[in-house]
Amino acid sequence: MPRSVRVRPEFILEVKSALPRNGYIRQTDLAEYLQMSQSTISSFLNGKPVDYLNFREICRALRLEWQDIADLIVEGGKDVFLSPMARAISDSNKETQEISSSHFCNELPFGQVPLDSPFYIERYPIEERCYEQIHKPGSLIRIKAPRQMGKTSLLARIIDKSHSQGDCTAILDFQLAAQEIFVNSDKFLRWFCASVGLALNIPNKLSDYWDLAEIVGSSMACKVYFEEYLLPTINQPLTLGLDEVDKVFEYPEIYRDFFGLLRALHEEGKRREIWNKLRLVIVHSTEVYVPLDINQSPFNVGLSVELPEFNSKQILDLAQRHQLDWSETEAEKLMTLVGGHPFLVRLTLYHIANMDVTLTQILQNATSSSSIYADHLRRQSLILQQQPELADAMKDVVHNNSAKLSTVNKFKLHSIGLVKLQGDGMITRCNLYRQYLQIHL
Repeated sequence: MPRSVRVRPEFILEVKSALPRNGYIRQTDLAEYLQMSQSTISSFLNGKPVDYLNFREICRALRLEWQDIADLIVEGGKDVFLSPMARAISDSNKETQEISSSHFCNELPFGQVPLDSPFYIERYPIEERCYEQIHKPGSLIRIKAPRQMGKTSLLARIIDKSHSQGDCTAILDFQLAAQEIFVNSDKFLRWFCASVGLALNIPNKLSDYWDLAEIVGSSMACKVYFEEYLLPTINQPLTLGLDEVDKVFEYPEIYRDFFGLLRALHEEGKRREIWNKLRLVIVHSTEVYVPLDINQSPFNVGLSVELPEFNSKQILDLAQRHQLDWSETEAEKLMTLVGGHPFLVRLTLYHIANMDVTLTQILQNATSSSSIYADHLRRQSLILQQQPELADAMKDVVHNNSAKLSTVNKFKLHSIGLVKLQGDGMITRCNLYRQYLQIHL
């Protein structure tokens, strides 16, 4: 197995263009998403050696076939180009088998689950319905779930399915938009148009169309830009994934115009052929708590998908994929602590499969500073510390599950993933959070 890999010189321009095409405006955006250092990302983009596993993770995020662009560097320092033919031969050799057999303990359970990962658990019939829907002209899919429940992983698979049927595809992550983009609706919609064009590798011609904004408004100018330039230029269906749109909820002027625009574009698909080519996948972490006219909201049309937690059968399936000989007893013990929280379940199985710790040890020291959950719990706690009002609200929930909170606080806590909504009230999402926050709030 090679220790280091680098991009072949003739592919450097291609990998650099893949950055904005996949919604990463800056190198730091990709580094934050993958939880890698910026120097690693910079080395990758400039053809310098990086760790083999990091190389593959970056390629997955940029939707690149790593074998096609890689120079493999073996320990003796000799470069080996893995051509398609050589790759086909090497697939059956011992080295590749060793990589495959050890893959389960090398795939960190952070961020998007790679498309070729053996650890993606389908939540039937959600994926099947989404794949059917994305085939339909003018379709709209809405994916809702708290953080780290698998929204982005599902989005990636829907986009991949659309790409495989011949559509152009693009993903915009609204968390990556710089703060200055949210000054007003006009600037935000310019960013939206420019970002889609950048992701599709289409030259920016906003200046040719935006004079209309002074006469008909920015929303109409945006619509015209898509209708007369972006869609005709690609001349094929476009599936547009919009991730973390909750970010827009914080800006009343912008969310009214933007969400009203998305609803209008979806409705246009029922009347005009050009708009049949646009398919939307909208991803958000919480309930829509902003006031929107029922006839102008994109959140009450299309296919609605709410991702549930894993059940015991799915946890046992995932344990087996980690080569663990678990029974229902182990699955129930884990669920008593973390419920079916996808990230926490995968994190647990990852460490047990790597023999870092046993399930018994995890259960005994779940909230300690040396726990496998320590970093995750500290991050959740830090979010609350940065918003004292939210921390007070969570404290009420931890000590009184029937606490009555403001709508905004209730949905923010749900978005973070700390609570489950139950009617008008809520409860702490799992015992792990309850035990930790009882001490630290």
